[in-house]
Parts: sequence; C-alpha cells; structure tokens
Amino acid sequence: MTTATARISRPGHHAATPSRNARSRERALAWARRAPLLPALIFLIIVTQLPFVVTLIISFLNWNSLSPDKTAFAGLENYVTVLTDPDLRQAIFTTILLTVSVVLLSLLIGLGLALLLDKKFIGRGLARTLLIAPFLVVPVAAALIWKHALLNPTYGLINGILTWAWSLFGSATPPQLDLLSQAPLMAVIVSLVWQWTPFMMLILLAGLQSRPMDTVEAAQMDGATPWGIFRHLTLPHLRQYLELGGLLGAIYIVQNFDSVFTLTAGGLGTANLPYAIYQTFYFANEYGLASAAGVVVVIGTIIVATFALRTVFSLFKKEAAR
Repeated sequence: MTTATARISRPGHHAATPSRNARSRERALAWARRAPLLPALIFLIIVTQLPFVVTLIISFLNWNSLSPDKTAFAGLENYVTVLTDPDLRQAIFTTILLTVSVVLLSLLIGLGLALLLDKKFIGRGLARTLLIAPFLVVPVAAALIWKHALLNPTYGLINGILTWAWSLFGSATPPQLDLLSQAPLMAVIVSLVWQWTPFMMLILLAGLQSRPMDTVEAAQMDGATPWGIFRHLTLPHLRQYLELGGLLGAIYIVQNFDSVFTLTAGGLGTANLPYAIYQTFYFANEYGLASAAGVVVVIGTIIVATFALRTVFSLFKKEAAR
C-alpha cells in the first residue's frame, strides 16, 4: 500500500515543481514588465496623493496662522463647521446650483448643435471648428471676454447690439442689460455655458455618429416620423453619452474658480465652495477649516468621478461587443 501510494505521489510531486517554477517565472516577468512604470507611479503618488494626505491631516487641526500657539487637534469640528456655517452652507448651495444649471443648459444646447452638425451641409467643417473654439479658450480669458467685451453695461457688445437694434426703430431708450450687478450668478452661468457647450456637443456628436443607421433607415421605411425616430431610437442611444457628458462636466464645474473670481470676485451671492475655500485660506487664515472644505469638495468629486468611470467602461464594453 505504501509503495503504491509512493508511486502515485511521485508523478504529482514532479508535476507540481515545474508548475511552481512556471508561476514564479510568470510573476517575475510581470514585475519586469511593470518595473519601467514604477518611477512614474511613485512620482504620481508624491505629486497627487501626499498633498491630499497632508490636507486631510490639517483638516483635523484647529490651525490659524495668526494664532499659531493655539494650534491643536480639533477632531471633526472643522467638518461640522463646513456643514453648519451659514456662509459655507450658502457656498455649497451655490456650487450645486451653478453645477446643475451649467451642466443641464450645456447638454441641451450641445444636443441641439450636435443634431445640426450631424446633418450634411456646406461649410460644416468650418461651423464645427468655430463652435469648438470657446472650449479652447483659457478659462480666465473667457471670463474676461464676458466681463469686459460682452457684459459690460457701458461698452459691452450685448448692450451695443440692443442700442443699434432699437435705433433702427427710432427708439432712443433701448433696454440695457447689467447682469454683472443685477444677476451676477446668471452672468457666471452664461459664461460657463458658453465655454462648456462645445464639450457636450463633441461627446453627443460622437454618440450620434455611432448610431446603427440600418435601424434608422428601417424605421424611416416603416413611416416613423423624425420626432419618433429621435424619441425612440436616437435618445435611448445617446443616454450613456448624455450621462458621460454630464458627469465629466460636473467634475470640472464643481471645482470652478476662474469665472467666479474674475466676473464677480465672489460677491453678491456668487461665492461657490472653491472660492469660499480661497477666502477662508488666504483672508481668514483658517488653514484647518479651509482644508476640511477642500476635502468635502474632493469627496464630492470622487463620487461623481466614480459614476463617470462606470459610464466610460460601459461604453467601452458596448463598443467592444459590436
């Protein structure tokens, strides 16, 4: 019995040794392939993760640079202040309102432009280039264009056009817009919609051009109306592209600082959370409170980014399944 067992176990023993060796070689080869990426990974961790860890640590401290002797561990006090302080709570509400308004308006206008550009017409390439241009402008420059060249109540282009149009009918008292003073949050929203609509348009145009046209042609042959084709075929196909554009836009707009700082300097109820962090850090010198507010912004961005990545991966799987 013992001899038979030994005879049976020997081949297994000899087969397991090469298997372990093969796995070891595979692991070594895998590490050899990853090794060139290791410096980049270490650099990425140092540049992005270590500052966040330091910010996270500071967010638990009661640290004001004007009173360095009173620096102490504050626990969750800074986070409670972020959620209960009226000014910071108003900044959170403004951030949500700004982000939702800009994303929805950009998606609606971008969808309309994408539907137009999906049609063939003379000069379509030029029109597409011109429509993309606002997204290529530096955010601060775009805000300055809207503040001085377009929305200025004295010499802005919009009031100039209104004055010219009213003069054609003999009126010397045209309506004059002053969004920067009377509706400053609207001015910020308009400038951001102008800049982000091309981004949404490009994503939705890519979605439109990936439609299965045989289905659309079959629906047309069956007598479907253009509205019916859009409602039952085009819109369901664009659902994931709309989600992707909305989520990516939300990630960037929730962190917007340039437009608020340049157009209104955070005044008249336009201070969003990034601008409130700037004020808390540089003017109030409350480093712990500013860090806690920054961590809240990062957590919100990570939540939105998680949904965005899921949408991207589902789109990749859908394309790979074709």
